[in-house]
Amino acid sequence: MSIEQSSPNQAAKPRVAIVFGGRSSEHGVSVVTAASVLRSIDRSKYEVLPIGITHEGRWALVGDEPSRMAITDGRMPDVDQVAESAEGQVALPLAPGSREVVWSEPGAAPKVLGEVDVVLPLLHGPWGEDGTLQGLLELSGVPYVGSGVLASAVGMDKEFTKRIIESLGLYAGEYTVVKPREWESEAGREAARGRIAALGLPLFVKPCRAGSSIGITKVKDLADLDAAVEEARRHDPKVIVEKGVEGREIECGVLEFEDGPRASVAAEVLVDGDFEFYDFEAKYIDSSEVRIPADLTAAEQDEIRRQAVEVFEGLGCEGLARVDFFLLPDGRWMVNEVNTMPGFTPISAYPKMWEATGVPYAELIDRLLTAALRRSTGLR
Repeated sequence: MSIEQSSPNQAAKPRVAIVFGGRSSEHGVSVVTAASVLRSIDRSKYEVLPIGITHEGRWALVGDEPSRMAITDGRMPDVDQVAESAEGQVALPLAPGSREVVWSEPGAAPKVLGEVDVVLPLLHGPWGEDGTLQGLLELSGVPYVGSGVLASAVGMDKEFTKRIIESLGLYAGEYTVVKPREWESEAGREAARGRIAALGLPLFVKPCRAGSSIGITKVKDLADLDAAVEEARRHDPKVIVEKGVEGREIECGVLEFEDGPRASVAAEVLVDGDFEFYDFEAKYIDSSEVRIPADLTAAEQDEIRRQAVEVFEGLGCEGLARVDFFLLPDGRWMVNEVNTMPGFTPISAYPKMWEATGVPYAELIDRLLTAALRRSTGLR
């Protein structure tokens, strides 16, 4: 893409800044998500400005070349692969009233790239999905797709997600949280180990504010606990430990329509027998099966959809979310977690669930952008 101001003809269409990559460990997943969106967005309705955020946090102008943003030989793609410059920076508007995007490069005069009408933030994990980017966009007054600051932050933090789920009267499973300062003293570690042991085995040790199953360890022997906590702490100093459950892993998508949020048909994750659980490799490399629709009774479908919408509204979500459940052997539903910006890769469950519900991929993107353009920023 050339670095120049958009023409009047181009400006007639809403201009979408697709922001992806980012500083989190889910950088590569975000790039794959962006590639899928770039392939499918309706170019007759929208002009597209792809912006990649590098691992170091530089906002880079990138080529509109989704073919270069794919998983190759098991390796995740990177923003640096598609950045148009190794040093140039993109700056979004910093104050309400201006939507001009500016490109600057060392030794050259800044160039105005035109105005942006709406931002589609496809960042996963901290520094993007957690309310940080949403706060920046609120300050600048630029409309964006998805939940606002609070819902994004709460949805990213598994501890507070569970607290709200429990306040709604829904079941969030048994868990404990290991705070950063607690694990840094021997007395604190002993206290944490005691709470964790009381949950019973097996356990899942997770970074509290991460996604894509990165940094998660299934612990079947308490002798392996400390190593699992340290692995989770590599991604987040705050750790959540959940008691393992026997149950079917069921997901449900929520999408905001003009008359309010609705839930999709549910999907069931069927993990390949070579994997202990639905970890990063099973999701993105091995491509374990996701059955859509899930083999549920009509009553079970109705209940999961009801609970998914209740969680969506309880957290104050907007636009979209994926709510993950376990259907336990006794028939209870356990709400596992909420993703306020679920994956949009070609194998992601969220767009597939909506396609099975009657909203194909391109229409799904259009609905999200239309809703964002209709909604104001600020208190609402």
